Amino acid sequence: MIRFFLASVLLACSSIVYAQYSPVSSHNQKGKVFVYWGWNRASYTQSNIHFKGQEYDFTLKSVVAKDRPTHFTARYFNPSKMTIPQYNFRIGYFISPEFSLSFGFDHMKYVMKQDQIVNITGQISGSGTEYDRAYQNEPIELTGDFLKFEHTNGLNYLNIELRRMHNLLDERKLRVKNIELNIFEGAGVGILYPKTDVTLLNFEENDQWHIAGYGMNLVGGLNVTFFKHFFIQAEMKGGYINMPDILTTNFPQDRASQHFFFFQGNTNLGLIFKL
Repeated sequence: MIRFFLASVLLACSSIVYAQYSPVSSHNQKGKVFVYWGWNRASYTQSNIHFKGQEYDFTLKSVVAKDRPTHFTARYFNPSKMTIPQYNFRIGYFISPEFSLSFGFDHMKYVMKQDQIVNITGQISGSGTEYDRAYQNEPIELTGDFLKFEHTNGLNYLNIELRRMHNLLDERKLRVKNIELNIFEGAGVGILYPKTDVTLLNFEENDQWHIAGYGMNLVGGLNVTFFKHFFIQAEMKGGYINMPDILTTNFPQDRASQHFFFFQGNTNLGLIFKL
């Protein structure tokens, strides 16, 4: 929660700084295409998770989860293994000198903290386990034989964003040979397409790709472009995710639902060019 608050403050500061500048005509991006690949760290607020099926109907309250970053190795740059770490991909087009419209794929990973103690309300029956009974807002430990809950392949956020980019050096009438310094901000909406890994009681899991819900976000950051075509970009991205239709077990009617806020810190490498 603290991380998300800090992210909100930083995004707000970015907006204030951005508002102090006005674009100049010498930096015209219209007609340019950009594409980038990068990596993220993510954090999430606590969430209530509701599980409903033929044998159960219960809610776990204030569940804690974290991301699962891959150790930094050569696989980050190996084309056959680049999708294993938490990554970001985006391609976009500048529809005006300042504004771009883009499509992106944010591959986050969401892992419920195992063995945490949360409160449970609802009922479980017919599972043939020690958990078969009614619950009324009482503590339960999320052990492996009760629940494992992960969006690790992953918490996939497919989104469209409208961004505004502005060159700081142009505004200050500064020139650095072969280097551009840009700030940007934007907003986006999209869908969540996770492959969820769930072990619930003794039921067989259903880990199929599935449209589980929707999200919306704000984004801001700094872009450094070299020789007009290559750039490094640092982003702060925060938003809201609501997934009312998460697959859990192999019973077709079984579902889970949750909603929470997320924050990403992203580092990207990219290309920009004119068609």
